[in-house]
Amino acid sequence: MQIPVIVQTVGLLVLSNVFMTIAWYGHLKNMSHRAWWYAALVSWGIALFEYMLQVPANRIGHTQYSLAQLKIMQEAITLSVFVPFAMLYMGQPFKLDYVWAALCLVGAVYFIFRS
Repeated sequence: MQIPVIVQTVGLLVLSNVFMTIAWYGHLKNMSHRAWWYAALVSWGIALFEYMLQVPANRIGHTQYSLAQLKIMQEAITLSVFVPFAMLYMGQPFKLDYVWAALCLVGAVYFIFRS
């Protein structure tokens, strides 16, 4: 049984976003007492896994989706990963602005995929 391209693409993009969000922001909680270059090296190590998922996601996705569709899909997934990370891991409060941003991205997804 072949896994549909959309499932492969979205699945890999979600996983890659988890790694990238941790790489970009996780050090703010865990390594604030360390030198910036140490946090950068650790983040690059984490980001390597992100690229190992992101590159195949885009290559698989590009067999059926345009570059613009892949980018908008990526941005929508980024917000859906970032908000729970910010709230649950980083302890940030929920803001109504998250909802408005999500609605803007829903609009972007609609317009980029409508034809």
